[in-house]
Amino acid sequence: LQKLIHLLQATDDPLIQEQALITLSNSAAFSVNQDIIRNLDGLSVIGGMLSNSVPKVKEKALNALNNLSMNIKNQEEIQVFITQVCKTVESAPLNSDVQLAGLRLLTNMSVTSDYHQKMINSIPCFLHLLSEGTERTQIQVLKVLVNLSANSAMTRHLLRAQV
Repeated sequence: LQKLIHLLQATDDPLIQEQALITLSNSAAFSVNQDIIRNLDGLSVIGGMLSNSVPKVKEKALNALNNLSMNIKNQEEIQVFITQVCKTVESAPLNSDVQLAGLRLLTNMSVTSDYHQKMINSIPCFLHLLSEGTERTQIQVLKVLVNLSANSAMTRHLLRAQV
C-alpha cells in the first residue's frame, strides 16, 4: 500500500494513476487496509487526485475515497474534500461516471449529520439532478437528499432551495 501511494505521488501518467487508484480502492474493502491507508497519509494523496483533469483518474479517486469513507476516522479526514466533491458533481457532465462517483461518496459522507452543513450550497444542484438526471443519477441524488432530510437542521435549507 505504501508503494502504491508513493507511486501515485510520483507519476504524472494517468494510466498508472488510474490503476493505482483502482488497486487502492479494492484494498479499501478490508477495514485493516482502511486504517493503513489513512496512517500512510493516503487519504490526502488520493484526495489530491480530485483536481486531476483526466476524468477517469478523478472518478477512480472518488471511488477510492468512497470505499475508504466506510471508516469513521477516515471520514474525519475525507470531510475536507466535501466542498470540492460537491463542485465536481455540479461541474461534471450530466449522468457521467464522475458525477455518479461523487454522489456515491456524498451519500456515504451524509449518513451521519456531521458534514451536512458542507453540502448546503449544493442542494439546488441535487434538486436539478433529480429532475434532469437518468434513473441511476436520480437514485444516487435521492440517497443524498434522504440522508440530508433526516437532519431537522437541514429542513429549512431543503425547502428554501432555489431550483
